[in-house]
Amino acid sequence: GIDLTALTIFSGAVGVGIGFGLQKVVSNFISGIIILMDHSIKPGDTVTLGETFGWIRELRARFVSVITRDGREFLIPNEDFITTEVVNWSFSDKFVRLDVLFGVAYDSDPHEVERIAVEAAASVERVVERRPSGRKHPRPPVCWLTGFGESSLEFKLRFWIDDPQEGTTNIRGKVLLAVWDSFKENGIRIPYPHREIIMRSGIPAGSGEDHG
Repeated sequence: GIDLTALTIFSGAVGVGIGFGLQKVVSNFISGIIILMDHSIKPGDTVTLGETFGWIRELRARFVSVITRDGREFLIPNEDFITTEVVNWSFSDKFVRLDVLFGVAYDSDPHEVERIAVEAAASVERVVERRPSGRKHPRPPVCWLTGFGESSLEFKLRFWIDDPQEGTTNIRGKVLLAVWDSFKENGIRIPYPHREIIMRSGIPAGSGEDHG
């Protein structure tokens, strides 16, 4: 007779391997169905998943195509959008609130600093200047004094945009440049950390000698 023991063991090992291989495929397929049913993400949405920030180009049976700001296209398994934290910047709407921090010298008028910073932010093209009728958000730019630092008055400038797919780092940079230009025009200084060294004189000669 033919000994089928080895064949049985081999068939079992192959079956286990195929089972593990199909597990991810089935998981991604089911996750894709869930995504389509709950509409948590859709083509055109701007999302952040882990270190990946971009907008969704296409939903497929096994993966989601996400294009980043530098033109790279990531094919992310559907399961990742179900099992990990996803930030959908445009789930309900495309309005996004951003903050920038800065400090000014202590001889500055904080009321004037807030006014100038708000006007500077509002002058940037992508910043939302007024609240749409009937909506709680977004709101016009605001600025607050948040603390007294070692060498500066500390402020937070808050503003909204409605096009996160165009990037958030670049708009923060444009707002900071606008604030910088406005501060220079109005004589407001942005300090840097410094130390004062006091030299003491008049120490009697021989004061350091050991008289036992």
